[in-house]
Amino acid sequence: MAKAPVGYEFVAPGYFARRGLARYAGVWSLWALGVGAVISGHFSGWNLGLAQGFGSMALAALLIALMYTGLTFCLAELSAAMPHTGGAYSFARSAMGPWAGFLTGMAENVEYVLTPAVIAFFMGSYLSGLFGTPLAAQPLWWLGSYVLFVLLNVVGVALSFRVTVVVTFAALACLIVFWAMALPQIDFARWALNVGAGGKVIEGGGGPWFPMGGMAVLAAMPFAVWLFLAIEQLPLAAEESVAPTRDMPRGILAAMATLCASAALVVWLNPAIPGVGAHKLGSSGEPLLDGLKALLGASSAVTVALGLVAVLGLVASFHAILFAKGRQIYSLSRAGYFPRVLSLTHSRFKTPHVALAAGSLVGLSVMLVLWFSLGAERAGAEIGATLLNMTVFAAMLSYVMQALSYLVLKRNAPELQRPFKSPLGSAGAWLTLAIAVVVIVVQLSTPAYQKALVWVLVWYGVAMAYFVFVSRQRLVFSPEEAFAAELRDSQPAQLR
Repeated sequence: MAKAPVGYEFVAPGYFARRGLARYAGVWSLWALGVGAVISGHFSGWNLGLAQGFGSMALAALLIALMYTGLTFCLAELSAAMPHTGGAYSFARSAMGPWAGFLTGMAENVEYVLTPAVIAFFMGSYLSGLFGTPLAAQPLWWLGSYVLFVLLNVVGVALSFRVTVVVTFAALACLIVFWAMALPQIDFARWALNVGAGGKVIEGGGGPWFPMGGMAVLAAMPFAVWLFLAIEQLPLAAEESVAPTRDMPRGILAAMATLCASAALVVWLNPAIPGVGAHKLGSSGEPLLDGLKALLGASSAVTVALGLVAVLGLVASFHAILFAKGRQIYSLSRAGYFPRVLSLTHSRFKTPHVALAAGSLVGLSVMLVLWFSLGAERAGAEIGATLLNMTVFAAMLSYVMQALSYLVLKRNAPELQRPFKSPLGSAGAWLTLAIAVVVIVVQLSTPAYQKALVWVLVWYGVAMAYFVFVSRQRLVFSPEEAFAAELRDSQPAQLR
């Protein structure tokens, strides 16, 4: 059955003038944006997979690293060939048409609206642990975080990238100090291997690498995703990059190499610290802070100082993904898939202030609804897990679509100018596709994850209704749409 057609409207001459962006980013800014978007996952979130046993988490992390390696090589090629702010949406739109573009864009929309909410939750946990604020004060930490960093993102792209570079370097510096302190003190067998069958603690350590069996590797995979989640946002900065065809591949591949090294050290060292252990970290909201307290003492001034620096890891990702969220909503709105008012940019700063504010309001509202409907005690456990699983599920859907986009364009558009070509070729896309599908199947078949997935489908349903009944016949020839149309017209008739 054929999909319902879409239609385009001519827009007023000033339409794009009111939706302009400013170019600023070079390769190091892009590297910082890629690392910064992900680095919070090395401070919190990944560790929940340790509940399945250290070996399960380590193997899951390796498989997920392979998936993201394949994905980043695909994106390095596609982003240089199609340097538009639309990112994944524009790749799918060019490869498979507007419906595929919309479905891919919606997967990323769920991811980028909710990922900052998850990070804000962990920021609240860290800050509460450092300052001893009551549980009821959590929403104030969230609100303050959103207000401050939305304003920083609005004030200008130059400031946004400068802040990203500074906090990313500070976060990495904190991790390096942590690794240097931990390395001479770890007792791997005693502490990293202290999870037994059924998730029980083994007091003397020395337990099995896979206490829950081989299938536990699959259960740990959604948490391992948090070690790399959101690096795929980098192509959204294409229209704010000075030389995207040159710098985008360099930035994203350098960021991926940095994250692989950091992830390996965090997964190895953090659970092996005496007094911490994999069992404790399997349910911790602030694993790095737990490690610092074990190394230096809970009341140490150095612990508090490094704990505050550790928050910068969360800040780096929060700030970077707010940037991505604004550009992602802006791009879909500029093309008419979302209400067009969301793509207006600030007259002075040339930043998508409406998209930033609207997306942040939705993310914060979801957190507050969960908080006040479930109650503070229950919501504290529900928010992190529910939103994390919604985010991972949406991300996997977008990875499937991005891998398919790469494969389709390889076949149907061999003449497309590709300033950078992935050395992995189609094999990298197939690797990404296969592992992403495995994670989706794990989430669909695990009762603990299913409630979160229902809410993703509800999100999709609302957006699909808007697209079908309102925006489908009112799309705009934005740069992504115009490029896709020209690409289609240049293909042989049998491939259109």
